Amino acid sequence: MNKVQQLYEGKAKKVFSTEDPNLCIVSYKDDATAFNGQKKGTILGKGAINNRLTNYFMQLLESKGIPTHFVEEINDTDAVVKKVEIVPLEVIIRNISAGSFAARYGVEEGIVFDQPTIEFSYKCDELNDPLLNTYHALALKLATPEEIATIEKMAFGVNDVLKEFWASVGVTLVDFKLEFGRLPDGTIILADEISPDTARLWDSKTGEKLDKDRFRRDLGGVEDAYQEVLRRVLGK
Repeated sequence: MNKVQQLYEGKAKKVFSTEDPNLCIVSYKDDATAFNGQKKGTILGKGAINNRLTNYFMQLLESKGIPTHFVEEINDTDAVVKKVEIVPLEVIIRNISAGSFAARYGVEEGIVFDQPTIEFSYKCDELNDPLLNTYHALALKLATPEEIATIEKMAFGVNDVLKEFWASVGVTLVDFKLEFGRLPDGTIILADEISPDTARLWDSKTGEKLDKDRFRRDLGGVEDAYQEVLRRVLGK
């Protein structure tokens, strides 16, 4: 499987077409951004770590009945995935108050919710990914009612699987972002990535942050945190 043409470059990944019109290659970068690209930097080794972790979690979720775009890992930073049309909704699942939720509603970080919450943002960098509700998504024709229902069910299912996994390796899953895509026949599947870039991960005993908040908040030890997450997940 070879890269034919670059189709897209985002903040953390590049996507290439291949000889197969139904498959793409995702290439993970070490580039790091925060606050919708206002803060930029590099986290050495991040691309390889996020590739390995995403592929591991996609396979775990597939084994639990959640369809994903993953096909195969081809090297440290690249993976083959099914080509999808990304649904322009960022889906955020929150188990504990943190980040923008805490700031938006004036509550402290660390409040454990009685049940997880779900948020949608309009995937649009120019508008800073504004929050929206189901009615807005339908008005903007970002997804159908059936697609939104499927996405919500799958997102909560992902949360159930990941919460249990992270707890088993001493990590609390605070919140995370998901993206979904449509296959040519309209089937909704999980796409994008699952990594310390897209999730808040706290050490279950110490509360130490093991995710991109270390970069966002200038806490230092960013590379060490990513390496620690990889070690806990893959035992390496």
